[in-house]
Amino acid sequence: MIRILFGCLLAGQMMAQGVSAPSQPKPSQSQSSQRSGSGRSSAANQRGKNEMTQVAQAFLATLSAEQRQQAVFPLDDPEQFVWFYTPHERKGLPLKQMNENQRKAALALLKTGLSSQGYDKAATIMDMENVLRVIENRPPNDTYRDPNNFYFTIFGSPDSENPWSWRLNGHHLLVQFMVQSGPSGQGKVVAQTPTFFGINPGLLRNDPGMADTRMGDPRLANLPQYGTHLFKQEEDKAFALLKTITPEQLKQVVVAPVAYPEILTTNVRTVSMEKMDGLRLADMTPNQRTLFLDLLQTYLTNYHVTLANQQMDKLKKDGLDNLRFAWAGDLTTQLGTGKGWYYRIHGPTILIEYDNSQNNANHVHTVVRDLTSDFGEDLLREHYRTSNHTKP
Repeated sequence: MIRILFGCLLAGQMMAQGVSAPSQPKPSQSQSSQRSGSGRSSAANQRGKNEMTQVAQAFLATLSAEQRQQAVFPLDDPEQFVWFYTPHERKGLPLKQMNENQRKAALALLKTGLSSQGYDKAATIMDMENVLRVIENRPPNDTYRDPNNFYFTIFGSPDSENPWSWRLNGHHLLVQFMVQSGPSGQGKVVAQTPTFFGINPGLLRNDPGMADTRMGDPRLANLPQYGTHLFKQEEDKAFALLKTITPEQLKQVVVAPVAYPEILTTNVRTVSMEKMDGLRLADMTPNQRTLFLDLLQTYLTNYHVTLANQQMDKLKKDGLDNLRFAWAGDLTTQLGTGKGWYYRIHGPTILIEYDNSQNNANHVHTVVRDLTSDFGEDLLREHYRTSNHTKP
């Protein structure tokens, strides 16, 4: 039986914090709070703003001098714009080089940026490395598929009054946050993208008609992760919206008859798309609008409630009616060889991509990008303008 290294890494921590990594995350209290609007007090929001800085300071305090040198980079280091969602060498301090207390502090930092739903997704993504070891017949101590091989990196210093940022990056996982410190910012999180969540297999179950032959391996049914369908909400809600699209609207929605083999934006530093395709929210029926906004919220509610509300407020300010829904690939969930689907939510300031085309539609990539301030680059530009730092 597979040795669940991830259990040593996170299970005890998640039990202590009352967080689990279910195959399909259930709606959390954070999600309910986000849907209810801005019912939180300003004091609660301020605690949320300060929490990330305080927890980052606590994490750094657990590290040795050698570990700090590995984990911390200058704010102006170009490394903060380098990330991968494939197995790749990375810079920072990996979980496998931390002791139990350090891992606990690192994961506490992760929780400051994500909701329970988002944290569960991140935990499941890391745990899926154990499944890939079995599928690919790798030994339990393999380092290519390794649930400990996820790196925490801090840019700048959370102890100073200058901006600072941090990220967690590994196979199929990236979270990145920029924080404005000092008297004016009070530790406010000013950027929370790029965010990449992916999983392979997309559905760990041998369903009838499934063309992913890997799922026929009898060993998989004995794994504790069997049945995992991490992006079920993102798939079901998108298809629910697609079913309401009229033939005339479909001419706007469908941008390609075959799904793209990958998210279009990949891992580039600056995202730009030549034009905005798809059906505008302003041109949707009331029912379609409801379904579209529910799909949008599925992505936003991966973030801490304060950050999710902050993102939605920004989208409302820019005009929700300007958001668009576009689709490529198969129009049904029917399984089979060569099947696959892709969709995106695209607006003046945001781009969300979902792609499930690899491994015969059983390998999902999703990404959220801020088209105006990925990595908090607007804040960085102002910081470089008013300081002696050199722009990377």
